[in-house]
Amino acid sequence: MAEERKRLTVPDLKARKSAKEKVVMASIPDFPSAVWAERAGIDIAAVGDSLGMTNYGYQNTLPVTVDMMIQHAQAVRRGAPNCMVLVAMPYGSYATVDIGVHNALRIMKEGSADIVKMQGGREKAPIIKAIADAGVPVMSHVGMCPHFMHLYGGFRMQGKTAAEAEHIIEDAVAIERAGACGFEIEAVPAPVAKAVDDAVEIFTFGIGAGPASCGQLLLGYDLLGVFDQFKPKFTKRYAELSKVAVEALKEYAADVRSGKFPDVEHSYSMKPEEAEKLRRLVEKRRKT
Repeated sequence: MAEERKRLTVPDLKARKSAKEKVVMASIPDFPSAVWAERAGIDIAAVGDSLGMTNYGYQNTLPVTVDMMIQHAQAVRRGAPNCMVLVAMPYGSYATVDIGVHNALRIMKEGSADIVKMQGGREKAPIIKAIADAGVPVMSHVGMCPHFMHLYGGFRMQGKTAAEAEHIIEDAVAIERAGACGFEIEAVPAPVAKAVDDAVEIFTFGIGAGPASCGQLLLGYDLLGVFDQFKPKFTKRYAELSKVAVEALKEYAADVRSGKFPDVEHSYSMKPEEAEKLRRLVEKRRKT
């Protein structure tokens, strides 16, 4: 059973930033990893649509649906009851104000989310405002936004020039003015992320954006070495669980093929008298 601890609230996030207290985030896609996150004391379990890649094998996040996100969010909430749960709104789920508000409310109601997160800056400000006005804590996303990867020509670092950095800062300010409680900064040079964080009072969290943000995020399956098809530059591997799993499966396969498994220890038994009755029954059936 999970040890009771205080779940972070939205006001806590701004207070943590003011106090310069770091917030630990991990992208958590399912129940088993949510249990790990809970036991480890992770502050925020971010149910990101990156699960489309790590859990479903898609080449990008675009095929993920709202129904998929809600189902995963429910599993994460069950596994991590004391973590703040942030749920990403998938591609297309906030294309207009009406669509965005409808899906944000669904994710909060059905997914037991604490916060929803979309992607985009100035161009998404009216949608951010509408979601916030509907009473939903909402965050957004600047820098490299995976939903816009086709516009970039792939997953490419953003903010490489001062002009690009200024654009990102302006997006951040627009997000804050629209009523968001925070936003993600992804794949930008560390000085750019610091300038962005300094430009706003709301909570920011970074992934591949240096140490300036109050919160730091890594994909749980990346840092644990579960997903090892590729490794982003900004990912630090803290374990190699995929290697452990493969070796365990190889050992299992060898035991089955050799007859070593299952053994007596891993089999159910009968009372001797019942086993004897079964033996006589089988013998009788053979004679008939």
